[in-house]
Amino acid sequence: MLVVGCGSDEHRIPVACLDGDVPKALAGAPGEVRVEGMKLSDCFTRDADPAEVQEIGAVFVSAASGLAPKARSRPHSQAALQLGYLIGAVRHGTRRTEGIHYETRRRVEQELSGVNTHAAEFVQGERAGEQSG
Repeated sequence: MLVVGCGSDEHRIPVACLDGDVPKALAGAPGEVRVEGMKLSDCFTRDADPAEVQEIGAVFVSAASGLAPKARSRPHSQAALQLGYLIGAVRHGTRRTEGIHYETRRRVEQELSGVNTHAAEFVQGERAGEQSG
């Protein structure tokens, strides 16, 4: 028997995106990056509730803020490639969500301050993230 109540444990954002280890998954960049089988861009859904939007934002901003200092100090590094991939995947995923993930995208892109976004590694990662992220 199915009982329906007022509360719900249903997530409109895949649970893998909220519970998965995004920085660890980015180790696979520039190949396909998956967090518990989910593409990073699939973590951004239009039907997410405000709490989930905040949660997913925290996950992605944290990943970006962990990579950014390394990418700043070493623009030709795996960290720069991973940050580029993350940025590309966020842009790809948020493009189709009618603005509800705007703040997440803005905050992730803020982490690019001081990062050489023209370095070959960053560009390679960004392109891969846009395509397969």
